[in-house]
Amino acid sequence: MKKAELDVHWVCFEMRFKKPAQTSRGALLSKPSWLIRVRDAEGRTGWGECSLIPGLSRDDSSAIEFQLQRIRRHRTITLDLIPKELPALHFALETAIADLHSKDDFAPTPGSFSRGLSRIEINGLIWMDSPEGLIAQAESLLKSGFSTLKAKVGALPFDQEIEWIQAIRELAPGVVFRVDANGAFSKPEKGWTPLQKLEALAKLDLHSIEQPLIPDDRTGLANLCASSPLPIALDESLIGVPRAERGALLDAVGPAFLVLKPSLLGGLSASQEWIEEAEKRGIQWWVTSALETNLGLNAIAQWTANGVQSGHALLPQGLGTGGLFVNNVPSPLRVSEGYLSADGPHQWQEPELRPEGLDRNVRIRS
Repeated sequence: MKKAELDVHWVCFEMRFKKPAQTSRGALLSKPSWLIRVRDAEGRTGWGECSLIPGLSRDDSSAIEFQLQRIRRHRTITLDLIPKELPALHFALETAIADLHSKDDFAPTPGSFSRGLSRIEINGLIWMDSPEGLIAQAESLLKSGFSTLKAKVGALPFDQEIEWIQAIRELAPGVVFRVDANGAFSKPEKGWTPLQKLEALAKLDLHSIEQPLIPDDRTGLANLCASSPLPIALDESLIGVPRAERGALLDAVGPAFLVLKPSLLGGLSASQEWIEEAEKRGIQWWVTSALETNLGLNAIAQWTANGVQSGHALLPQGLGTGGLFVNNVPSPLRVSEGYLSADGPHQWQEPELRPEGLDRNVRIRS
């Protein structure tokens, strides 16, 4: 059967951060996101977002444009033809197609969350900063009602890291506290081995640590997972792993948790495959957004919330980053008291695929 023809339009915006976003790969002032709209002959529309993180995302900008031009010429979308090297584009098109076929607007995975009837507990993210800035951020998040915090480690000398984490622990001894090393413990530090660092962090009653070593060091990660008193989560280690090798990776390394970023893993279906492999082995998971606008965040949140509907008991998730930008997609998404929710299904406005839509400094492709 011939596929229905689709009109495909898109625009690439430079999303500007409200303040420089300090990451393990340097400070970001802006980042690119492609907003993609598909429309069928009956006038139904679907939206998706292709969000890139400079220095981390696998997708190449010119390859994204090439694939979108090809799709527009052929007027069809075949997900199997999207190269594996373009996981963010796969996520965008997968969610756009799902949104197109949904009965509700901006609801690629409709359910109670998209209708404003449920909410998702999320962690409050502490961005990289000075020790004083880290503690101030934690105080602000706690006052806002967050009961789970997450912070990056590895940017400061480890003795200083211990001090500011201890200060936050004294400030809020009962809060769930996660840390993320982004592979930083692979870098040698005088006086500390990676295991010694994990032992010291475990004494501060932390929930877990993400990616203590770089993804290429699978043997080192496996050894740490077997001996660390602090539970270890894999994040970057999951990126680019073929489906046939995922179970073997989990068996070899043996993590306690997986951190799933659909934009980096190839979409919601690929993330679901990781969940299935994890649950076979008793490995828990949570989902994290990857600096998407509200459009991409909405798709991830709806899919994540459906985990509750299907019987999964969700841990606090890593969502809620949509408020970072000065030029975001207006949406009904809200963060309040440590929860992400939507005001309802009828408060979305279609983004303008033209310069004045989000920003005057954009590259138009329509």
